[in-house]
Amino acid sequence: MPRSSGFEPQHPQRLAALRAYAILDTPPERAFDEIAEMAAQACGTPMAHINFIDADRQWIKAAFGHAARSMPLDFGFCTEAMREDGILVLPDLAAEPESAANPLVTGEPHLRFYAGVPLVTPDGWALGTLCVLDHEPRTLSDQQIFILKALARTVMTQLETRCAEAALRRSEERYRSLFESIDAGFCLIEMKFADGGRPVDYRFLEVNPAFAQQTGLTDVVGRWMRDLAPDHEQHWFDLYGRVARTGEPVRFEQAAAALGRWYEVHAYRVDGPVRNHVAVLFNDITERRRSELALQAREAELRLVADAMPVLIAFIDRNLVYQFANAAYETWTGHAALTVVGKTVRSLLGADAFEARRPAIEQVLAGREIRHEWAWTFPNGEARIADTRYLPRRGPDGAVDGFYVFAHDVSERKRSEILLQSRAERLEAQVAAQTRDRDRVWTLSPVLKLVSDRAGQVQSVNPSWSRALGWSEEETLGRTALDFIAPPEREAAQAALRPLCEDRRVEDVELACLTRAGEPRRVLWTVVPEDGLFYGFGRDITEQRQAEEALRQSQKLEAIGQLTGGVAHDFNNLLTIIRSSVEFLRRPDLAEERRRRYLDAVSDTVDRAAKLTGQLLAFARRQALKPQVFDICARLRSIADMLDSVTGARIRVAIDLPEAPRFVRADESQFETALINMAVNARDAMDGEGILTLHLDGDHPMPPIRGHAGAPGPFVAVRVTDTGAGIPAPDLGRIFEPFFTTKEIGKGTGLGLSQVIGFAKQSGGDIDVESAVGRGTTFSLYLPQVEAPSGAAEAGGDDRREAEPQRGLCILVVEDNVGVGRFCTQILEDLGHAPIWAKSAEEALTELDRTPDRFDVVFSDVVMPGMGGFALARQLQASRPDLPVVLTSGYSHVLAKDDAHGFALVRKPYSAEQLAQVLYESAKRRGPPSAVARYAEAEDITQD
Repeated sequence: MPRSSGFEPQHPQRLAALRAYAILDTPPERAFDEIAEMAAQACGTPMAHINFIDADRQWIKAAFGHAARSMPLDFGFCTEAMREDGILVLPDLAAEPESAANPLVTGEPHLRFYAGVPLVTPDGWALGTLCVLDHEPRTLSDQQIFILKALARTVMTQLETRCAEAALRRSEERYRSLFESIDAGFCLIEMKFADGGRPVDYRFLEVNPAFAQQTGLTDVVGRWMRDLAPDHEQHWFDLYGRVARTGEPVRFEQAAAALGRWYEVHAYRVDGPVRNHVAVLFNDITERRRSELALQAREAELRLVADAMPVLIAFIDRNLVYQFANAAYETWTGHAALTVVGKTVRSLLGADAFEARRPAIEQVLAGREIRHEWAWTFPNGEARIADTRYLPRRGPDGAVDGFYVFAHDVSERKRSEILLQSRAERLEAQVAAQTRDRDRVWTLSPVLKLVSDRAGQVQSVNPSWSRALGWSEEETLGRTALDFIAPPEREAAQAALRPLCEDRRVEDVELACLTRAGEPRRVLWTVVPEDGLFYGFGRDITEQRQAEEALRQSQKLEAIGQLTGGVAHDFNNLLTIIRSSVEFLRRPDLAEERRRRYLDAVSDTVDRAAKLTGQLLAFARRQALKPQVFDICARLRSIADMLDSVTGARIRVAIDLPEAPRFVRADESQFETALINMAVNARDAMDGEGILTLHLDGDHPMPPIRGHAGAPGPFVAVRVTDTGAGIPAPDLGRIFEPFFTTKEIGKGTGLGLSQVIGFAKQSGGDIDVESAVGRGTTFSLYLPQVEAPSGAAEAGGDDRREAEPQRGLCILVVEDNVGVGRFCTQILEDLGHAPIWAKSAEEALTELDRTPDRFDVVFSDVVMPGMGGFALARQLQASRPDLPVVLTSGYSHVLAKDDAHGFALVRKPYSAEQLAQVLYESAKRRGPPSAVARYAEAEDITQD
């Protein structure tokens, strides 16, 4: 390739080409030394060398007749030779003024002759020279010049060869490193064919280290697969045999039952068709396959949840085509969800509606979240208003690939807003009219104004007083101001207004003032003493307090929304375990040990689900608690012994308890859960190291907490103190909110303290918290204190004793759910009882009227259509007091409010042993199970 004219030592591309050969500062190499020697011998010179020109120096790689060294660029004549296209010959260096002063001419080695050929890359970049030198003037023959140029090309060939060999070594090292370090399994196998060409086995010739991890097989080189895994499926041999015979590579995913795994495989033939060698690259995808199955189950659950919500939910791609729509679309558009998918927005909504939404769609596709209210016409012609949110979805590359649609019907809310706006406008008009004339402000002011003497007797009131409370001026004057305060608040009002006697003003005192009709109105008063009179200015804040209450209700709805997402997530995890275990249990060839393991997994998961529902119901204060009287001191000592396993070895658990016992009436299991939740919270706050102190005080009143009134008690106060980082002041007001957590994702659900406050409130107590950043936190759990029990433990106190194997009861099962009813009767039949199933309370009463002496016990669900189980039990208690009734429920607002309902309760989910024990104990209080015997005798008589 021709070179560009001129030579620039510092040219970046030339220097890059020089660096690519990695020749600078390398040790001597025989090949280059021999070329330098051949150049000197061919040209008849005593010296020759090969040098390369760096940015600021000349470096000699090989030298003959003199020592190799590094020289500055202005020494010698190689840079001049590199500017030539062919060869530079300087016959007599001393005869030319430009060269005569060169240090190599005037000093050692006293050069007089120089001839150099540039070393040029295939891309035309000059890297250095091959030159011959002499102490005497001389010339070169054409043959010598030809040889010198050929040797220069040989130097470049040697450089290229050297680079290629280095690249080959690096490539081999990379491939060997890749072979040794890749996570994917690799093996080279030799196929074995039977007569007729049928593949029957293969032998391992080579495997990489990941092979054993991917297959579980070790020491396989040289061994046959049939020996290693006799049950290995034939289709694997057929696939590899076809690759060996045809040479066609294959990619596939397939299960290897003998190895208990799924694999993604790429197999191809190597070493030609004769050797029957196949290279196999594979990955264990067992976990991915399990995840895919679990994902399918989760997607089905999410579809079920989305379809159950009365909100439009959809996903639309960048082409404005629906890719997902929930069942609500049929109500809103008249099109089923499956028919909506695949339609464009324009075709579904119509041209006018689409054009109205086009600007918002363009903005959301640009990455902005949009919220707008649009008019919507239902298929029945009804006009509605939809509060619609567009949320952009971003793909893995960060680009918006579509957007989600969430639409709520807010028609009723809009009507209320219009009404409120209308009322507000009327009120503003009234205020404007009252402020036109400032000299009549007393008459027209909306503020309640009252003037009294120091004894509290009213001297005058403004018209706003009469407008707000209905009392005319004549009815008010002469009476004391306290007469118009609601009786329950008069004592507090006197205390709040006492500073007036010291001529100090009182501000922002909220009192309930009675209207003429006897209704309370909340009024915020400021009272100023002046000239022996008290001037009171009151602002009616009744509507404000009502609005604040409405806001609290909306916040509760927001919390319910958060609970919905959390419950869906946790229960999907539990259902995944149950579903996967059941699928494996259906396999006929499942080993007994694994069958027991999956059965245990299902049982454990049911317990975890029951615990989760218990925590949620405790948060909602709707948990059907099982209160009992117990010594809280003894309970705390027992829990402290096991907290070490919860907090870890670096946290010391200290207890400070009174010597005398203290008794409370509460659900012992929920108390333990609450205490463990507080201990886990403390552990995380201390980052695994510190002191956790459990302290108990008894016979104390409960102070006001978070604006709620206190109570005289007595109460016990369980204080859990840690030495952790403390809670920032802005977070103190939110720590008991559901799903509020300051922990990282995956390390906290935010339900722990919600369970604690739910348990405390439902048990008649409360919880308080004191914290300072850097100095730790103290949680104080208040529970009502009771007297020590005089007799034996309360009924139901021991739920863990083994069921007594009693049989022969005739049981009336009342259950409206078909699946539960069938399962329950089957359990009772398997236990040897005689169950009769009634699908409602009304049907149960009919059955009892028809055969009044037949049954030993009634087992009824609580929540049923029509008459519920609680009402049925009350009626039977009145009409058949000798017939025991056992109730069962996972949740009931009646049972949650009345834990002293007087009936035995089996909480769902229950085991067969628990059910048998409760039914037997209830029937035993009635007497021997005679009904079954009577009916058996009757049947014998009939048969005779």
